[in-house]
Amino acid sequence: MRHLLPTATTTDERALDASVAILPVGSFEQHGSFLPLVTDTVVACAISREIANAYPVRLLPPITISCSQEHSAWPGTASISARTLYSVISDVYDSVTRSGPSALVLINGHGGNYVLGNVVQEANAEGRRMALFPQPADWEEAREAGHLATTNHEDMHAGEIETSILLHVSPELVRDGYQTADHLADDRRHLHTTGMQPYTETGVIGRPSLGTAEKGKAALDSFVRNFAAVLDLF
Repeated sequence: MRHLLPTATTTDERALDASVAILPVGSFEQHGSFLPLVTDTVVACAISREIANAYPVRLLPPITISCSQEHSAWPGTASISARTLYSVISDVYDSVTRSGPSALVLINGHGGNYVLGNVVQEANAEGRRMALFPQPADWEEAREAGHLATTNHEDMHAGEIETSILLHVSPELVRDGYQTADHLADDRRHLHTTGMQPYTETGVIGRPSLGTAEKGKAALDSFVRNFAAVLDLF
């Protein structure tokens, strides 16, 4: 997990004088037997780090526990409520905008954090400047850039794209077993009611066997390119 946390000093931030801060939002939830519980946080931090290397933004440390209730059947998973995550994001925005930046971008690594969309919509309606990245279209474009074989829908969890990103940024975190762990469950219409367990015994929904470090790098490069349009909003 090298270089995934910000190490800037207050002097560094004063000199940078960034108008936008970015906040990685991860989770602590099962990702099968071969990826760590912290996978979504690693992904959010990797995207944020690459963005901070390319643009003059203030990089914040990650939120590491979020809304993972659909994974509660698996040991190790930890969650907070949607209302708590909403409050934390609001508090971070208030704090960050008092110390320099005038906008906050949430870099979300966990698809189950639905409340983040509401946070951003309500904030902007109230005149508070906030954005959410990546959007589903950004994920699809990252897949295209990396020549991934899967879509967002079929590769939902612990699949090709997450495995690829971790193989690129922190290969030591990827255990053997991903090569034979593919599992698809495209019809998940009751997932919000039942959680993930009825759709997967292993916790995997996707094709991790297709993951490569090269695909992970290409996906991250795509996110960095697309982030330019977010900065243009501010």
